[in-house]
Amino acid sequence: MTTPSKIIATEARFPLAKLSLSPMNPRQDVPEADVIELAESIWAAGLIQSIAGLAGKKDTAEIVAGGRRLRALHYLADLHPDMATIRPELANPMVMLAPDAETAEAWANMENVARRDLHPAEEIRAYGKIEAKGGTVAAIARAFAVSEKHVYRRLALAHLPEPVLDALAANEISLSNAAAFTVSNDLEVTLDLLAQVRGGNYSDHQIKQALKPDAVRSSDRRVIYVTEAGYDEAGGRKTADLFQEQTFFDDVALLDELFDAKLTEAAETLRAEGWKWVEAIQDRWLCHYSMGLDKFGRVYAAEGQLSEEEAERYSELANLADGDVLDTKGEAELAALQAILDGEYSDAQRSHAGLYIYVDGNGEQQVSGPLVKPEDKQAAIEAGVLAKSLHSSIGGGDAPKSPISQKLRDDLNRITKGAQQHAALRVPDLLIDLLAYQFSHNLRWDAPFGITTTEVPNWPSTEAEGYALDERLTTNPPRDMWDAKDLGASFRAVRKKGPEHVRGELVRFLAAQFSGGDEKLQALVAKSTQPNTREVWTPTAANFFSRVGGPYMVAIWRDLLDLAEDHPTVTTFAKLKKAEKAAKLEALFTQSDLRNALGVTEAQAAKIDAWLPEGMA
Repeated sequence: MTTPSKIIATEARFPLAKLSLSPMNPRQDVPEADVIELAESIWAAGLIQSIAGLAGKKDTAEIVAGGRRLRALHYLADLHPDMATIRPELANPMVMLAPDAETAEAWANMENVARRDLHPAEEIRAYGKIEAKGGTVAAIARAFAVSEKHVYRRLALAHLPEPVLDALAANEISLSNAAAFTVSNDLEVTLDLLAQVRGGNYSDHQIKQALKPDAVRSSDRRVIYVTEAGYDEAGGRKTADLFQEQTFFDDVALLDELFDAKLTEAAETLRAEGWKWVEAIQDRWLCHYSMGLDKFGRVYAAEGQLSEEEAERYSELANLADGDVLDTKGEAELAALQAILDGEYSDAQRSHAGLYIYVDGNGEQQVSGPLVKPEDKQAAIEAGVLAKSLHSSIGGGDAPKSPISQKLRDDLNRITKGAQQHAALRVPDLLIDLLAYQFSHNLRWDAPFGITTTEVPNWPSTEAEGYALDERLTTNPPRDMWDAKDLGASFRAVRKKGPEHVRGELVRFLAAQFSGGDEKLQALVAKSTQPNTREVWTPTAANFFSRVGGPYMVAIWRDLLDLAEDHPTVTTFAKLKKAEKAAKLEALFTQSDLRNALGVTEAQAAKIDAWLPEGMA
């Protein structure tokens, strides 16, 4: 094989009069409209792309690549007789010269070999100049042989401050970094951040967060609830992120004000229905434990009865609704029949109970209740609105305060639930049988699966160290089919994977949704699945011990090691700082060296390996 020789090309400027189109140039015929559009582009942005040719006699050159550009330059020279004075770089363009005819012919055949790629910063500035002189997106796209979408994206960057484009041109920031700066409308903030970002390793997300630290996106539940139109009507400021097709809502204080006003108005509307109290909650959910809702009473509407004719009509309309073929009139009729089935609350119930109203993470208004507050229970019982609890008496005295905080108790309950689900995966037939049982029986609040809810809490809200569930419960979540083009094709693909795959998906979902049922049903399931919380959770300093008090840790230490209160091992432990106590207890649960040093017996080791905080199953 012959080693190819290196082609050495030279560059030189030529007056236009000395340049002609070479017979080798493949672009012998070019529409006049294309020449004019390219001429406008060159006049606005300059001759960014070089032309190439072969030197001739008497300081001339024949252009083999760039014939359209040459025609555009001649057009400009005719249009501007003084071009040599006002735009000498166009009147005397730079030409890349081939060293020989063979190379020139190769260039001519390849047409664009001699054309250098534009740096994004040059391209952005060129497009911006053309746009400023009235050039259209379509014209720019045709002149540079790119798509209109490409031009739009570059023009979105053309209005960036010059220092940002300078940094891009110097390769001190990436093109996507530059795009992130478009969300800013504050020059001072932009330049301050640019000084930090230059040459650094900053992500686009970090740049946007620094430029818009307080702004919220259109997916925020407050925006959805207030609506973008409501925000606009109130005069709220917005910034568009053109590259992520997002909108930043900059007036967060105004958004919060509108959110509070709408939620308050909704609460007042409910209060006017006669409820004793209606409270608006700012959070996106009700925290059962922190709000102490387990101490509240709940009242239920008396269910209504449909006539035989109404029941038939209800089934007919429900079937149409399932097939998405129910019109507006039918929807209203179905809603009216459903209201009869749901029943109504009596005036007496309303006078003793109340509602919580809040906006969930999807921006939808939710109402929870009716609930009777602890201090109103006795009156509600006397009025026949609430049944007296069989498990506790009202006002039965104060119980000793638990050493475990309510937030920690919430996490421990979630872990217990996760352990039950983890164990349930071992008995898939039981899960499927339970599903059939739930679907065929109206179990109300004692249903074993939380299928009507978006989440069955099984993961600690604050600290999950030392907690490991079967990966089927924590990975591979249900696929989001919101933008699916063809659900039929998607379903066929799932079925092709076979019954084993389908069954596995069903079992995984059922286990993740398992929430219990009543006491007897939970006991039956536990007997079959044998849940063991310590199989999935080990108490550590981070997830438990550092979250309880020092005296409680001393009591745990004594109990696990079967030591007297005045034993040196106990008194020494008691003198430790809280963090040291927590670390020592974690070591007792996780390190065999410490157990050996303390002389832990087999019985004590078994006790440690099975230990759980009080109230945790």
